[in-house]
Amino acid sequence: MMGTKGREIVGKDLDQIIESLNKALADEWLAYYQYWIGSKVARGPMSGAVAAELSEHASEELDHAEKLTKRIIQLGGTPILKPEDWYKLTNCGYDTPENPDVKVLLDQNIRGERCAIGVYNKMLEELKDVDPITYHIILEILEDEVEHEEDLENLKEDMDMMNRK
Repeated sequence: MMGTKGREIVGKDLDQIIESLNKALADEWLAYYQYWIGSKVARGPMSGAVAAELSEHASEELDHAEKLTKRIIQLGGTPILKPEDWYKLTNCGYDTPENPDVKVLLDQNIRGERCAIGVYNKMLEELKDVDPITYHIILEILEDEVEHEEDLENLKEDMDMMNRK
């Protein structure tokens, strides 16, 4: 748990910050699973490259969950304890990869990344003058999410170029 002076920095917004972090944590767990399972079921052109990218992103989403959990605990909060609560708290939801086609999977994950980018950008606005430590953590995660969107869009573009030839 965070020390007294560390809690003073955050002040009155502590409960709101913990709530926002738990919602983001729900998103990260759902994103982790969506990427992980998508990497297993991916079918179609470039499925090996797509699966590898999805698997890499899954690992990074798990790392985000780790960072968020650590910060929630530092702030004296309790991270989400039950997976069923992920659905109750999520900002971005879960897009079930029922269709294993690589293009469908890429589109689903691009939508997820765009949602995450919006959520983290909003959190940065709220944290800007309130909690510099959480702000820094969220900024690092946002940088990864922007990179994920770009990676997925590039894969989709490569597929489109292959289809035109």
